[in-house]
Amino acid sequence: MAISACYELIEWWTALALGQGADEFLGTQGNPWDTQEDMFMALIGAVCSMILQSRPHDHALAKLRRRPA
Repeated sequence: MAISACYELIEWWTALALGQGADEFLGTQGNPWDTQEDMFMALIGAVCSMILQSRPHDHALAKLRRRPA
């Protein structure tokens, strides 16, 4: 999600620098909530990833701890 937010900020700064062509650059297709929707979808993906990957990650770490040094 942090990467998505950083990208949206860079996109916004670039649009401000372009001035008049900001709407064409942003490509919101008339959706004023496009940026917020993109970041919300990134948040949902991050949460789903944490939920789905936490148990396999814990098992992999447990295996590493049991290995003799």
